[in-house]
Amino acid sequence: MAGIVAIAFFAGLMAGSFVSAVAYRVPRGMSIAGPRSQCPACGAQIAAYDNVPLFSWIVLQGRARCCGAKISWLYPLTELTVALLWAATVLVYRHDAAEAVVGLVFVSVLAAVTLTDLEQRIIPNKILLTGAILCLAIAVPFDTGSLAGRAAAAVGAGGLLFLVVLAYPKGMGMGDVKLTATMGLFLGSAVAPALLLALLAGSTVGLVLIARYGQRARKMAIPFGPFLALGGVVGLLAGNALLDLYLG
Repeated sequence: MAGIVAIAFFAGLMAGSFVSAVAYRVPRGMSIAGPRSQCPACGAQIAAYDNVPLFSWIVLQGRARCCGAKISWLYPLTELTVALLWAATVLVYRHDAAEAVVGLVFVSVLAAVTLTDLEQRIIPNKILLTGAILCLAIAVPFDTGSLAGRAAAAVGAGGLLFLVVLAYPKGMGMGDVKLTATMGLFLGSAVAPALLLALLAGSTVGLVLIARYGQRARKMAIPFGPFLALGGVVGLLAGNALLDLYLG
């Protein structure tokens, strides 16, 4: 089992690199199929040996070889995070290959939208739609019995957050609603503790900012996508256990 987890980790590093490219290109209307990676600062093509996930950033000390421009720490952090989440997902779902693959797609989607929300304050529909299609493509043939529950969770979670947006439109956006619905599709009933954790984490950060900055905190834009992503990860890895604990 240790060998499989290790393989998942290194595969996750490559997936994290791809996720970073998706998060950079999709909001800018660029193709994810090509061209090869280019330096955002000077436009020079990045050599393959400078594009090794995580390790290249460490070797280059966070600066582009071509022009010395600083490379955001978010990219190696994303690669490492996705790698760890892939390893954890394979470990948790080692007895259910279909659920493991669904989980790998899910954490990759969460990583991508976290980056786009942090950098651009948007959650692209293309990423969510692609994730939903992949989820159904796996669930329909291999886990048909879960489809009704997944659909109900998507409608319920998305509808709940939609009501929150209607009540407080300045606090969240429709991107958060669509992300929550997508989480319901992936997680099923485990979306409940995921959404609860996201709301608690977001509220806690908001209260801390209000305590520190007073009325100025109300003008600070805090993306909610990363909090939903955090809840989604917990829902994936421990959501069913939390539900069983609560119901028991």
